[in-house]
Amino acid sequence: MNFLAHLYLSENKTESIVGNFIADHVKGNTIDLYNDDIKSGIRFHRSVDSFTDHNTTTHEAIIHLRPYYRKYAGVVLDMYYDHFLASGWDQWSSEPLTDFSIRMFEVLKSSGQLMPLRSQRLLAYLAENDLLVKYKDLDGLKLALTGISKRTTFISNIETAAEHLNDHYSYYSDSFNHFFPQLVEFSKITNQESALKEVE
Repeated sequence: MNFLAHLYLSENKTESIVGNFIADHVKGNTIDLYNDDIKSGIRFHRSVDSFTDHNTTTHEAIIHLRPYYRKYAGVVLDMYYDHFLASGWDQWSSEPLTDFSIRMFEVLKSSGQLMPLRSQRLLAYLAENDLLVKYKDLDGLKLALTGISKRTTFISNIETAAEHLNDHYSYYSDSFNHFFPQLVEFSKITNQESALKEVE
């Protein structure tokens, strides 16, 4: 899953949200630099990624994407899923997407000094371009995908992925609608277990 989904699924606590956001940029023993709540957010992010990677529905969608985007197929699917979450946001949240985006950026910016430099730069880029909201439109999705394509080490063709989605929209929409409720349920259980451990 990509940034919007990870933030949506995270516990509604500042440090957990921060940990969830920086997880991909925290490597090896550097996790020990953070307090327990941030560590919990990092581990939650990784558990969501693991659940997603091992899910049959997402695996089939990645196979569908691989001839076009090779090693970046998973990245493209993450972006597609964020698009479907954003475009159907009212189904998943009573908080308007614009308000959610503003709140998330305020939370993250307030803890910017705790983040790895790459996370700080990413946060600035996301906020400047209002991408959590813009994911809902194909033009906004294309902007985000083009930005990713400029940062890939190898030729990725990611900049074409919005057009590919438009051509196969129902297939990926069905994939998301089958998968995401499973992920939401998994996340609720994981967050409840984490809360119980804190009480103990």
